[in-house]
Amino acid sequence: MKKTKPKNYSWNNAPLAPVVLISGSEGLLADRATSHILHQARETDPDTEVTRFEAAAYETGVLTMLASPSLFGGRKLVVVDGVEQTNDAFLTEAVEYVQQPVDDVWLILRHGGGVRGKRLLDAIKKAQHPVVSCDVIKRDSEKADFVGAEFRRAHRKIDASGVRALVDALGTDLRELAAGCSQLISDTAGTVTADTVDEYYGGRVEATAFKVADAVAAGRTGDALANLRHALATGADPVPIVAALAMKMRALAKVAAARGRGLNAAALGMAPWQVDRARKELAQWTPDGIADAITAIAEADAEVKGLSRDPEFAVERAVVRICRYHGRQYASAASH
Repeated sequence: MKKTKPKNYSWNNAPLAPVVLISGSEGLLADRATSHILHQARETDPDTEVTRFEAAAYETGVLTMLASPSLFGGRKLVVVDGVEQTNDAFLTEAVEYVQQPVDDVWLILRHGGGVRGKRLLDAIKKAQHPVVSCDVIKRDSEKADFVGAEFRRAHRKIDASGVRALVDALGTDLRELAAGCSQLISDTAGTVTADTVDEYYGGRVEATAFKVADAVAAGRTGDALANLRHALATGADPVPIVAALAMKMRALAKVAAARGRGLNAAALGMAPWQVDRARKELAQWTPDGIADAITAIAEADAEVKGLSRDPEFAVERAVVRICRYHGRQYASAASH
């Protein structure tokens, strides 16, 4: 008989089950998954007794004691943090426990990665308990999903432009992105839009860098230079600005290459709004223009990382060059 694999869940739909493994190094997502399970437990039994401890400090017999029936007859939820640093006592007892978990107890095991505790992870998977993935978020589409989930959790609305603006402004750090969501949720009313986000975070270096990239992709040389000079005047490093330009042109290139095969945002590692935006921007770009722009960005990247004595001039020159490529035909990059 063929064995079935345990079902894998994402952090925002973590299930309530007798044993749940939350696996991955993104602590914020693990916190969100844990909170989601706790909320379900409270809905099932408002008097759920919650206990939490570190696997590294475990003492023999504690798990058995915590899983024993409550004197008051309520359900129990036990959260074990740092399973990747477990001591041998917990490892031995947990491996045995997950093979036959106790009724009326929910056990959440949080493992941040690494090989320590592998015997327990294998036992969890063999017993087909659910596994919740909380790996580090890298794709903008995943960051956009995170923002959407934060607003849904708070029963608030944010439109696609607002999501895009927030990811552009704060997307380099997930905890900062979460804090930004929290601030907008608490300080604003109605649907959050790009204008709302810009009011709070428009001055951020990341936001300014993406404004430069958006203006370049639209061929608006004046706006691109104005945003660039503002960024540089307020202390922005040229390196992340060039990185934003590279991200923008890579998105155009990916969408252009996929148009003949059907556009699938998830397969491209992009959010649907990013694909829609790229499609509109591509109307004024040719394949040669995109290729020349990418070449100019590669040269600027080398210059701002040490090849040029004047990195600020190098990025400004790249912006002007790329804007010239917008909407025009080019035989090849070598003609420049």
